[in-house]
Parts: sequence; structure tokens; C-alpha cells
Amino acid sequence: MSIKVKDLVHIYGEGTPYETLALDRVSLEIADGEFIGLIGHTGSGKSTLVQHLNGLLKPKSGQIFIGDAEISAKGVKLTEIRRKIGLLFQYPEYQLFEETVYKDIAFGPANLGLSKEETDERVRESMAVVGLDFETFAQRSPFDLSGGQKRKAVIAGVISMRPELLILDEPTAGLDPRSQAEVLAMLEGIKRERRVTVILISHNMGDVARMADRVVVLDKGRVALSGSPAEVFAHEEFLRAIGLGLPPVTEFMRRLRLGGVEIEGSPLSADEAEALLDRYLRAAGDCKKGEGAR
Repeated sequence: MSIKVKDLVHIYGEGTPYETLALDRVSLEIADGEFIGLIGHTGSGKSTLVQHLNGLLKPKSGQIFIGDAEISAKGVKLTEIRRKIGLLFQYPEYQLFEETVYKDIAFGPANLGLSKEETDERVRESMAVVGLDFETFAQRSPFDLSGGQKRKAVIAGVISMRPELLILDEPTAGLDPRSQAEVLAMLEGIKRERRVTVILISHNMGDVARMADRVVVLDKGRVALSGSPAEVFAHEEFLRAIGLGLPPVTEFMRRLRLGGVEIEGSPLSADEAEALLDRYLRAAGDCKKGEGAR
């Protein structure tokens, strides 16, 4: 599902002493099947932007196209469009409410009017996608699950609707390292195996660098940068100036250079860093051999 946002403006508390310009003429295009990392400091407009994409918020002005439908137009019915969009807020486990994991995941498909057989198929499929064993978890209370398992159950409920656009707002927030890794592995599987457009909001620059096809940076309600992870994270000084950091591996290599290690490149992953360090050490070893030969 493609997305086009044109000159989007949103104002909170308009006409009051607390009036705040949250989005300032934001324009953005996302291709069908693209994985977008959306980053920015707190208050930059990230959550406000994504809440416009399924009509939870109405713009002051501007246009929003989801596929071929202009959802910002007056009188447009959002029901069908919302069925194609899966939106997970921060700490989505608070959305759990049914007595069993099965019923919670089945709630969405059942409300689409699907048969019991079709609903059951979707529940089993989505549980497999997120890594929750059906026999183990289907009849358990969602409130008895661990934090990571709850997060997976909620994501399974969204996937069971088979959305064409998946929006994830800090999907690993509050989880322990193991659960974070499991949720990210699951998202990488969705990215690899399903043609779904994904928008990931995260403050973890390492996750964004590893998973996103393109990174969009918001600052003060505007699109400040947009490009591949390598292109965006090359703007080190600018990112620091607006309160953002670098992926941990990139930051590590930067500190090595500041410490006098003459190594080139700004890797985004551990594998890239390992390759650069290996070349550097090999070159340093060759230099020492040459000096010894003289």
C-alpha cells in the first residue's frame, strides 16, 4: 500500500493559549512494500503523523492519500481503509481484553464477518508468524503471558487482519533484551516474507539502521532528512544537534577515530564494522612487516 502526504498541517489546541503547531507542511511519499524508519526527538511529530494515516486525527490542511483514496477529503468513509491498516501504539498489551489469547487474536477477523473456519485459519497463521505456539498459548489468558509474549499476541491480532500497512510505534519499548530481540526478529520475518508496507517509529537507532529501507527524520513538525540509513546517519552533527544519536556500531567507530585510530567508513551493523576492523588490522600488520623488512 502506497502513501502520499502533501503539505500536511496539524495544530493542537488551536485558538487556545496552548496552541501548538505539531505538523508544519509535511510532505512524504512511501512506496508499496517499503520499510520506513521514522525517527525524531520527543515532540517532533512522529506519532501525530502516523495517527493521520488512518484518520484518528484530522489535518488542519493538506492531503493524505492511502493507495488511491484521499482520506483527508471531507465526507470520506474510513471504515474500509482502516481495515487495511494495522496500528500499534506504545505498550500495546494494554489493548488485550479477552479471556484467552485465541479470542483476542480472533476478535478482528470475526468482526470482519469471516466464518469460524476462516477466523481459525487466520489465528493459527498469525500466531505462527509471531512465534507463539498454538497448542501452548491459544487457550491461555493473555494476562498470564510475559511482557514479550503479550506484545507478540497483540501483533498477532493486528496481523490476523492481514493489513497492507503496518504502523509500529516503539514496538520494543519496556521489554527486556531477550524479548526485544524476539520481537525484532519477528518484524524482520514479516519484512522478508510478506509484502506489507511498514512504518517503524523507534528511538533505537541500531534497530532502524538494520531494518529500514529508508529513514525519515522529523524535527519540529517538519521532514528534516530522508534517505537510506547510510545517507541519513552520515549527517552526524545535524542528528546530534536535534537530539538524536547514531547506531551503536557507528558511534563506536566514531569514538575509535577520535581516539586516533585511522579507520575509514561509518558502518551501520556489526558485520560491516567487523569487516572494516579486519581490513584495518590486516593493513596495520602489513605495514609492520614492511618496516621490519627494512
